[in-house]
Amino acid sequence: MTEEEGDGAGVSAVPAVASVTRVATVSTHVLDTAAGHPAAGIAVELSVSDGDRDGDGWTVLGASETDADGRCADLPALPPGGVRARLRFDVGPHLSRRPAEGAAFFPEVAVTFAVARGEHYHVPLLLSPFGYSVYRGS
Repeated sequence: MTEEEGDGAGVSAVPAVASVTRVATVSTHVLDTAAGHPAAGIAVELSVSDGDRDGDGWTVLGASETDADGRCADLPALPPGGVRARLRFDVGPHLSRRPAEGAAFFPEVAVTFAVARGEHYHVPLLLSPFGYSVYRGS
């Protein structure tokens, strides 16, 4: 009797496949909509929370800085079990470079979003001196 025919003992010709845990990943970019170009040199911090609302509950995973194209593609993967992630953008230094506006009205932008295992989250920031917008990109 061949292995394909089987012997009734539950032996299979297909080897067992180890389960692969897919991690959630995050990327971002910042566009300065007032200037009409990407915002380079903005510090970005990625944190994760387990969802516990009793305390601060945030753990910083890593930090990066936007490149010449306004992008951060080198943020670390999110650990399994996290239910919320937060990107904190230190936009004050960038926005304060314009002498006409003076100090930044929004020196920091924090974006909190829900996460699921195995998903990729691209979270762009559209920035202007007196407002900002975020969305889930692709």
